[in-house]
Amino acid sequence: MATVKSQYAAQIKTLPLKCGDYQYFDVASLNEERYARLPYSIRVLLESAVRNCDGFQVKSKDVENILDWENNQKQSVEIPFMPARVILQDFTGVPAVVDFAAMRDAIKRLGGDPAKINPLCPVDLVIDHSVQVDVSRSSTALQKNQEMEFNRNKERFLFLKWGSKAFKNMTIVPPGSGIVHQVNLEYLARVVFNMKEFLYPDSVVGTDSHTTMINGLGIVGWGVGGIEAEAVMLGQAISMVLPKVVGYKLTGKVKQYVTSTDVVLTITKHLRQIGVVGKFVEFFGPGVSHLSIADRATIANMCPEYGATVGFFPVDEKSLLYLRQTGRSEETLQCVEAYARATKMFRDYSDPRTDPVFSEVVELDLSTVTPSLSGPKRPHDRVSVSEMKQDFTDCLNNKVGFKGFGIPTDKQSTEVPFTFDGQEFKLSHGSVVIAAITSCTNTSNPSVMLGAGLLAKKAVELGLDVKPYIKTSLSPGSGVVTYYLKESGVTPSLEKLGFNIVGYGCMTCIGNSGPLSEPVSEAIEKGDLVAVGVLSGNRNFEGRIHPLTRANYLASPPLVIAYAIAGTVLIDFETEPLGISKDGKEVFLRDIWPTRDELQEVERQFVIPAMFKEVYSKLSSGNPRWNSLEAPDGMLYPWDLKSTYIKHPPFFETMAKDLPERVSMTDAAVLLNLGDSVTTDHISPAGSIARTSPAARYLGSKGLAPREFNSYGSRRGNDAVMARGTFANIRLVNKFIGKAAPKTMHYPSGDTMDIFDAAERYREEGRQLIILAGKDYGSGSSRDWAAKGPWMQGVRAVISESFERIHRSNLVGMGIMPLEYLPGQNAESLELTGKESYTIVVPDDLKTGQTLVVKLSDGRSFNVKVRFDTDVELTYFKNGGILNYMIRSMLA
Repeated sequence: MATVKSQYAAQIKTLPLKCGDYQYFDVASLNEERYARLPYSIRVLLESAVRNCDGFQVKSKDVENILDWENNQKQSVEIPFMPARVILQDFTGVPAVVDFAAMRDAIKRLGGDPAKINPLCPVDLVIDHSVQVDVSRSSTALQKNQEMEFNRNKERFLFLKWGSKAFKNMTIVPPGSGIVHQVNLEYLARVVFNMKEFLYPDSVVGTDSHTTMINGLGIVGWGVGGIEAEAVMLGQAISMVLPKVVGYKLTGKVKQYVTSTDVVLTITKHLRQIGVVGKFVEFFGPGVSHLSIADRATIANMCPEYGATVGFFPVDEKSLLYLRQTGRSEETLQCVEAYARATKMFRDYSDPRTDPVFSEVVELDLSTVTPSLSGPKRPHDRVSVSEMKQDFTDCLNNKVGFKGFGIPTDKQSTEVPFTFDGQEFKLSHGSVVIAAITSCTNTSNPSVMLGAGLLAKKAVELGLDVKPYIKTSLSPGSGVVTYYLKESGVTPSLEKLGFNIVGYGCMTCIGNSGPLSEPVSEAIEKGDLVAVGVLSGNRNFEGRIHPLTRANYLASPPLVIAYAIAGTVLIDFETEPLGISKDGKEVFLRDIWPTRDELQEVERQFVIPAMFKEVYSKLSSGNPRWNSLEAPDGMLYPWDLKSTYIKHPPFFETMAKDLPERVSMTDAAVLLNLGDSVTTDHISPAGSIARTSPAARYLGSKGLAPREFNSYGSRRGNDAVMARGTFANIRLVNKFIGKAAPKTMHYPSGDTMDIFDAAERYREEGRQLIILAGKDYGSGSSRDWAAKGPWMQGVRAVISESFERIHRSNLVGMGIMPLEYLPGQNAESLELTGKESYTIVVPDDLKTGQTLVVKLSDGRSFNVKVRFDTDVELTYFKNGGILNYMIRSMLA
């Protein structure tokens, strides 16, 4: 082993090999049997380590540890990862730039050079989360929504434009360009980096959990919290445990009427049941050859929903075909192919001799996949379309669990009449009130988008329509989608059914669905109805899509239109018609569903390289409003004390050069006692600001009217709003309260209060806070404010049964201790009420995975495991957080 290690270290220091005119590290030339057995995703990690070897963070031993993956993946071996680039979206990008601006101020205050706070790798920020569906079902919807977006967010956009000038290596993609992950896939992705005539694999981390979508093109990338991304931008390697890699073997071909959405919902449920949190999933097998890059990207996009770090598809012939289709140059294609083949990272899915070794293998026969949805509250709760009617009825009956609504039997047939535009209608449980074709998951895939268009065309020809009160919308992921929908002739039919283009951004998928009409809202509230949203997105957590749609289902774009026409989810498409045609005949879904041959022919004709080239040639100059913004100059940001959008955060105001003293937690109070599957949407919602909330009271005190509140997502540059918005989700269930409400109980007084107000009272009493939680705490979006907000409320530890990967990293990044109950234990088994006081002694020699004792005020005690997984994470904790560590490192 020593000889191999020495040989490998020597190989790293030489760059004799070429790919065309370019040099590259030849990791494969060692003819190591171990290299040939490595999963392809691990080969990318190895290439990254080799590229950065002999630096201060990546050593020869790290390269050897990755090369010996087959043995080390069982041993919790720590490795560094240096991604080639970082990608941001504006909801998470604004707080990142705010932090950078504040760090420059802190460096200057402490006597350092503020210019050191600057991205060292390429950073792209795509503004895609700000636009809302304020106007829909109108030919002017796009123009009006974009105008309202700009008027609401002008201050944020000015700040971001300052950042693009003040920081090197940072590019801003203006609003109206598309969804970050689709723009990344179609335009920003390199696959192979060419830096000063030196080649290495493209790899990326992003401040959005669905950064994994890029895995579909053969690029290793995943979502991290904004805090961790900022450290990467400043040159800090990601410290991670060498992951296990689950091989997911695909065989067979999908059936005639099955979409890529159906495939991904099936895979999501399967992998969530298996348990892949913290692992890589790598797809292989002959079935992969039948999937387009868009199909693979759809599967990779949903990686956060099945819990893995990545869902990876290595580079193959389809990757090259996609690069050509999206307008990349022939030189780029030749370079990608030559590099991938030379380094043995080019995949032949049909040849089992190229299959690597995996930690374990699971299998799916694609021919077994059936048309599906997921819901009503979680993306991994797949339901077959054929079972949907019965499943929703069961959800109404069920009082417990993640699918239950507990509607009494005598109220399940409730119908509420209302008037809309002079017409009489009725709403009942299961009525569809939002139908949105949205999100990078599906709008990046021409097959399902054209499928929706062809279905709409056939429906209109037969005289079917959508009830006017249903809020329908189409928000493409890039201008390319608009282009091929128009050229293929389906746009008029989509518009006839109400699916007008409303904007280029995430919109409904992230809760920017805008308001429902007043008559619809009043009817839902009057009948306490379980109204439904159907969307082609990737998330449907409680309270995310709209406060009044208690049930939300993820579906393919064609199914979104089908359910919009039906007007309810209480329909069996096999036995019940969608409607009556203009000549009086019953029309079933099978009558208008497009065939695979139809789709392939239309896609072949209309999805062409010229579209991509034309759309992306206008990326930097295509938004006149953005171009007209005159942002301030200067290295340091001129903070406006009156601003309600951009505020100097408090994270570094009192930090000193020296490490803070370690403080144990004594008699800490429990702020919240939570159950399983608490998402980052529950912790830090992105949607509308309720008029009675602490955040609303704060904004009102600043002279703002409710119509000016905007959303929590748009206010992430203001810590005062975000601290008040933490745990403000109306669907949060706190055991202290016993029902869904953003409330908690203060102890020992027993007063029921808004959560922020309770945290403030505890602060006045000088008490630290902890949170008790169940399984999968922090699942969902990679929201740094889901860690920053609790930190600002005084939370210094979270005790849960398990953590979702990104959120645990965010907690570490803020200096909050993630603690886990020992196996088989939880708050119930330990009979914890949350009314006790908690003392946690933190030793000076704290170690990764150490067991600590938690002492209760009633004399009992129990043990917890510290979820600092690497020594680097311990270093961050000792510094009070990752950004504090980066500041001290730069001062040193």
